[in-house]
Amino acid sequence: MKQHIAISAIGPDRTGLVHELTRVISDCGGNISESRMASLGNEFAMVLLVAGNWHSLAKLESELGRFAAEAGLTLHMHRTEPRSARTELLPYSIDAVCLDQTGIVSALAGFCSARGIDIAEVATRIYPAAHTGALMFAVQMIINVPSKLHLAHLREEFMEFCDARNLDAILEPVKS
Repeated sequence: MKQHIAISAIGPDRTGLVHELTRVISDCGGNISESRMASLGNEFAMVLLVAGNWHSLAKLESELGRFAAEAGLTLHMHRTEPRSARTELLPYSIDAVCLDQTGIVSALAGFCSARGIDIAEVATRIYPAAHTGALMFAVQMIINVPSKLHLAHLREEFMEFCDARNLDAILEPVKS
C-alpha cells in the first residue's frame, strides 16, 4: 500500500543538489509525485511529495536525515496523504503585475480568504521594467473557487480590488 511523505529542504544553492537529493529518494524506493523547487537568493528550496511503501519511506526518513546533515540542508519531513479530488472547487489562475510595493501578496490572500477561495500555488518575482528600470512585481496564483460563488460577481469584485491597488491583473479559468 502506498504511503506518502511531504519533504521540505532548504540549503546553500549549488550545482548538483537536486540530483543528490533525488538520487537518495530514488535509491530508497521513493517516487516523487509532486515537487516545487527554486533558487531563493543564495539558497535553494525544495518541497516534494514522495510516495512509496512503508519500508521505503522509513528508509528514506533515515537516509535523508544523514544526507541533510552532510549537505548543510534544513530538512523537514511529515507523513501525509495526497489531496483528494475536490469537485466543488473550480481551478482559476490570477496573474498580476504592478510597481513593486509592500503587501500585494497579503492583499490578494485576504481577498481570497474573505470569499472562501483556496490558494493552491503562489509564485512571485521582482524585475526591472524594460524602459524605465522601475522595479515591477509579478505574482501568479492558482486558486480554487467554490462553485457556489457567482463568477461574474467575483470577477467584478476582483477588478475593483485590483483597480484600487493599481494592479494590472487577469482572473481566468485554469487551462488544462
